[in-house]
Amino acid sequence: MAGHGWDDLPQEIMMQILGYLDPCDISPLLLVSKGVQKLCLDDELWKQHSFHQSPWYQALITRRYSRPEPLIFRAANANADEDEPDQSPPVADEDDEAKAQHQRSHRIQDMANWDPAFPEERVSWYDEYMQRSGPASINWMQTPKVTQGGIEAIIESHGLALYNPYNGEDGLGTMLAISPLEDGSICLWDVKGSRGKQGSIVAKSKTDILFQDAMNDCPKKRSKMIDSSISDRITIDNTGHRAFVAVQSQLIEIDLNRLDVVSRESFEWSIMTLSAVHAGVPLTVGTSLGIHLHDFRSRARVHHDVVERVDRGPLADTNAFKGIFDQTPLPPYASLSQATPTSILHLPRQGAPDLVSDDIYVSGRFSNILHYDRRKFPVICGTIYSGALINGLTALPYPFSKADYERRQQGELSLEQMGHSKTQGGQTLIAGGAYSLKGSLELYGLSPDSMDRMTMQGAWKNRYTAASSTILSVANHGTKIVFSDGSGLLKWFERDGTTECRRLRIGHSRTGAEGSMFESMPGTDDVARKILSTQSRSGEGDRPNNDNILFWTGERLGMASFAASPLFVEKDFDMDDPEKSAEEEARQEYASQMRRALQHSADEVRFMGNLGLR
Repeated sequence: MAGHGWDDLPQEIMMQILGYLDPCDISPLLLVSKGVQKLCLDDELWKQHSFHQSPWYQALITRRYSRPEPLIFRAANANADEDEPDQSPPVADEDDEAKAQHQRSHRIQDMANWDPAFPEERVSWYDEYMQRSGPASINWMQTPKVTQGGIEAIIESHGLALYNPYNGEDGLGTMLAISPLEDGSICLWDVKGSRGKQGSIVAKSKTDILFQDAMNDCPKKRSKMIDSSISDRITIDNTGHRAFVAVQSQLIEIDLNRLDVVSRESFEWSIMTLSAVHAGVPLTVGTSLGIHLHDFRSRARVHHDVVERVDRGPLADTNAFKGIFDQTPLPPYASLSQATPTSILHLPRQGAPDLVSDDIYVSGRFSNILHYDRRKFPVICGTIYSGALINGLTALPYPFSKADYERRQQGELSLEQMGHSKTQGGQTLIAGGAYSLKGSLELYGLSPDSMDRMTMQGAWKNRYTAASSTILSVANHGTKIVFSDGSGLLKWFERDGTTECRRLRIGHSRTGAEGSMFESMPGTDDVARKILSTQSRSGEGDRPNNDNILFWTGERLGMASFAASPLFVEKDFDMDDPEKSAEEEARQEYASQMRRALQHSADEVRFMGNLGLR
């Protein structure tokens, strides 16, 4: 603002003005001036807001007030009551000041015990407060549709991955959601709104490209439908602009610039899960009976000169018995005594979270988390006994100590002890799954041993208060852990794995199916099969945890945002087609009129029946 504006006001006056505002309604002030924006986003201010309103602090206060008084103090108090009245002089002002100082230091210690952030971690506490205590809404991405015979049908999505071209450094901050569709195509959505309308479809490939035969490109010879029960069937190479999609036993590489197949790799068994793509290391592929390392840099490309050769018939190299009698040995792989892996994690490198170490962790429908070292693969390095069926794995590049977290629950660690606890080396392995039909949230502290291998130093398993049904997917979100469960909920927990911060119900994705002409029936809530954080990887100027939660229900894509109103609704995507929008409004109006007419008719029948004229 020119002249005398917000920037010219003293900070004390601006603080008083902000004190009268709702913390969730300051977003318009962020556009006033840089001074107001800096003040409104003050980390210490919002950190205190987050602390005082946190369930962790409320639980700590409750425990302190409900803690029984020791017997020795009760006896002392009883004897004091029997004695003569206290004739001591009134408490001096310096005693009140000392008491106030003690309360302040006690509050600082409580805040330090709660503080989930680590010394080297960048946190925007305004965004953290909004994610913990602000309003939230569910946004449904545009639905791919196809029209056949005048009837419009929804095309289901069968997976989810995030694509950040050039790791988010393309100049626009582009972030795209990618999913294989049930018609054999690849679809891309705009997550941030940098390439078009936020939540809209940016591009869609030709149909059947995932079903075509590898050798003769014959669309009549297809594999079966894409199995929607596999959550991690697609992974993205941001720098190479490639997507890897698992369709039964084939690993299909897609060029994201051309949306066309680049190569196909066949495995001996059906692919159940894929790891994330990291530079310089092979992709880890989990099949139903083994774990494989796939170096896509030496991939078997689809040769485009095949169709130009006349000496090669369309049925060449399609002998079904060729693979049976092939004498070529299988490449090294780690066999699984128990089938069906569900999640593969490349552990980040200590001190460099953007890079990965040689440690690979695999979970599945078995009671142990398997640990492999890429340098000694396929020899297994060790196992972590869980006892639960783990569906999702993620890692936090900071240490975990069960003993420290138990003392922090009581607010007992001093500032020096807290600093020592957070600066110890190590990482945290976070797992989510099911144990005895209930959700199990598990934390494992990992530390390097003398051989520079990660070994478990402690574990914490929450199998009572985490979720009433199985945990399907787990991720890091700011300074919190977020997971989805089989009840249709997104839940946020503190990093201690015990204290729940908030929860949000996804609801039903198909609004048109919630009611009918005759009655309004609530639809069954969808569940988030896979969740991802939309945290940007771009420059230092961005707020580090100004992100939402993208999820996949098994059919559709949605996003949980932290605002009073949704970022976009389904009608926003139909505005480009006025005829379709008018037809939809007419259909809804007709259904509403018919519903009212039937209700009036039913009321008349009941009224006449009460008169005995029925």
